[in-house]
Amino acid sequence: MKILLSGAKGRMGLAIASLSGEHGCEITHPIDIGDDPAQGIADCDCVIDFSLRDATRPLAELAGKHAKPMVIGTTGHDKEDRNAIEQTASTIPMVWAGNFSTGVNLLFFLTQQASRVLDAESGFDPEVIEMHHRHKKDAPSGTAERLLEILRESRSLTDEDVSHGRSGMVGERKPTEIGSHALRGGDVVGEHTVMFAGMGERIELTHRATDRAIFAAGALRAAKWVVDQSPGLYSMQDVLGLSAQ
Repeated sequence: MKILLSGAKGRMGLAIASLSGEHGCEITHPIDIGDDPAQGIADCDCVIDFSLRDATRPLAELAGKHAKPMVIGTTGHDKEDRNAIEQTASTIPMVWAGNFSTGVNLLFFLTQQASRVLDAESGFDPEVIEMHHRHKKDAPSGTAERLLEILRESRSLTDEDVSHGRSGMVGERKPTEIGSHALRGGDVVGEHTVMFAGMGERIELTHRATDRAIFAAGALRAAKWVVDQSPGLYSMQDVLGLSAQ
């Protein structure tokens, strides 16, 4: 399968390229900042984007114009760009995920299950803690954003109910509050913990990534899956068959 890879010189791009052969894929059109994706879009079978947030929208629109399936791993988009990209998914099959690790997507699934039991009436306070390497530009991570979304949906809350860090005299924790904490340092590939803190007990669901290859393998798996799908917006949960659980 021929792939146009956007962000080919980045950490994820290099990891995807190194594993592509093992997954029956070929990076026929590696592009990065300053390159023109239009030069290779017609000849590829699928587009994979791990570039910068400003590059995703025009690339998605180009993929839509040429009816090319797409896998997006780039995060940090604003609402306007996200809405425009999602609109493109009405014409092409698209997998968009903040994390392509099998383990992280199982964490999403387990968080959904736990949040049904540890709901607003349970007396448990949810917090999300994530840590990444010093070079990561956006916060919270795309994975943390998804975990927060799961918790908000389970408690019928909004973005305003999420507290991103705490400093000073913030007062007692509100019953509707969800805490979010982003740590940065060293070469940490990625760590995410969902904590449910109750009176006399605490439950923690944690995933630690030690090798970026797990994300690259997941992205290639998603690419091979998405080319056989109908137009629509899919998640890694769909790729792994967890969304039907």
